[in-house]
Amino acid sequence: MTDKRVLIITGLSGSGKSSAASVLEDEGFFVVDNLPLAMLPRFLELTEQGVRFTPKVAVVIDIRNRDFLADYESTLNAVRQAGHPLEILFFEASDPVLIRRYSETRRRHPLARQEGVLEGITRERELMAGFKRLATKVFDTSALTVHQLRDQVQQSVLGADGPLPLMVKVQSFGFRYGIPVESDLVFDVRFLPNPHFIEALRPQTGLNPGVRDYVLQQEAATEFLVKLRDMLGFLLPHYRREGKSYLTISIGCTGGRHRSVSIAEVLRPFLAGQGFVVEVGHRDIEKR
Repeated sequence: MTDKRVLIITGLSGSGKSSAASVLEDEGFFVVDNLPLAMLPRFLELTEQGVRFTPKVAVVIDIRNRDFLADYESTLNAVRQAGHPLEILFFEASDPVLIRRYSETRRRHPLARQEGVLEGITRERELMAGFKRLATKVFDTSALTVHQLRDQVQQSVLGADGPLPLMVKVQSFGFRYGIPVESDLVFDVRFLPNPHFIEALRPQTGLNPGVRDYVLQQEAATEFLVKLRDMLGFLLPHYRREGKSYLTISIGCTGGRHRSVSIAEVLRPFLAGQGFVVEVGHRDIEKR
């Protein structure tokens, strides 16, 4: 299938392979860490079987499984001959940077012996030299922040397609039941007149047109929505550029049935119109 993509993430230990794998996973790739290279052909066969075809696959293969160095060229050739469009992303960094990263994390280099980390890095660099020559793209992460690494991987892998749109969950809630712990942004709309005190509206929720009209026709609600849309229009693209793939916006009122529901619902078309993937939920709408 022409839309199939198979990426191998490899390179030196501590060079950012795990961060790159996380980037690709956020962009819809099916990611497997530390897969033995000998299993790659069979694994790719399985991704094309069954009801759910997996078109984008990324596999982290490195020195933790040393057997792959013995016969990697023939295995990669077999993968290509089977029709899989193979791409190899190789990550490396300078010796001082790798030593500093291991010092900060206090992890042991997989090839380090009694002589220490530098010996392990030197041996790994020698062992991986042949694999590096086969790379589609080499990333030197010595001077990159996590965000810069994300940008480079996205640009290299996704190209003109760009990253997937930010996924935004908008949820209403009642403050009396607590603020949702997963919230990234919280807005309090208890300043709006409460439909609870209108007898005909009290048993309804913000999904009811009458309740929604009552809430949204308030002058304060109109002004609030103008400011809120302006703020979200500014913030959300910046969050996406900084690497955030999922954002939760929580809108709260007293009980989570009227005002917060109405405001959350009216945000749906605005956010969708800005190009975000939107999910709306109402945590406390059934509570009395």
